[in-house]
Amino acid sequence: MQVLITGGLGFVGTQLSQRLLKAGHQVTVVDHAPHPHPRTPTQVCYVSADTTRPGSWQEAIAGHDAVINLAGASIFRRWNAKTKELIYNSRILTTRNVVDALPSTSAVHLLNASAVGYYGPHGDAFLQEEDPPGSDFLARVCVDWEAEAAKAADKGARVVAMRFGIILGKTGGALGQMIPAFKRFVGGPLGHGRQWFSWIHMEDLLGAIEFVLARTEIQGAANFCSPNPVRNETLAHVLGKLLRRPSFLRTPGLVLRLVMGEFGSVLLEGQRVFPGVLLRHGYAFRYPDIEAALAEVLA
Repeated sequence: MQVLITGGLGFVGTQLSQRLLKAGHQVTVVDHAPHPHPRTPTQVCYVSADTTRPGSWQEAIAGHDAVINLAGASIFRRWNAKTKELIYNSRILTTRNVVDALPSTSAVHLLNASAVGYYGPHGDAFLQEEDPPGSDFLARVCVDWEAEAAKAADKGARVVAMRFGIILGKTGGALGQMIPAFKRFVGGPLGHGRQWFSWIHMEDLLGAIEFVLARTEIQGAANFCSPNPVRNETLAHVLGKLLRRPSFLRTPGLVLRLVMGEFGSVLLEGQRVFPGVLLRHGYAFRYPDIEAALAEVLA
């Protein structure tokens, strides 16, 4: 299969391209860097482009069997008006340009990233794909993001909205922010620590993408997260245990909001999300439990 990945030099895309190549697929990566980074396999066809703008990069989509759209600015930063605009536009405009580039009669598989932030804060409610969206900023981003991707179905494409949980991997993501604090003996729960943390190990994220790519009966929204979400305080306890560091030093909610802006409130709320679609179609998680997942990442 010929697969094109937008945002292919990012945290997920870098490892996904390697995995797809090993499985025998041909891979094209589109990203904004002038050149691929040293970890990019030589077999990858690389296209440098600002995907938020229409351009010649869209011509690369023709002839591909699948497009995996991962493009989007990181949310792990202090939010202000400019940052929120970047988060929104990097996702919505790229997806719009991808869909515009699809042929009018298309048999492409479009696997479009989204996030469990779609559901907004819901306390202890157990959330599945059929549940309605929230109304906060991240939820609105996800709703508009998925709506842009869904337009590809009008051209005949199969569209899957991959609602990612927090990704646990060796080369960055949430743990890249958390582990240094624990190593400096200042790690611990965020705020009260009772908020739910819906997560997925990188190995399962990549495995689930391959799984969905191969199963044409899967369409629409799918939650990419472990079937066992944990509370933030549990995550902190397990991480401290594995790093042999204390995990009792809480970050007060007020401090978190001062440092991270509106994103601080997101970290203090969370969602309890279940991967109903993946499990119903038979996906078997390699790392369904938080301690085994973190132990593998930290090995």
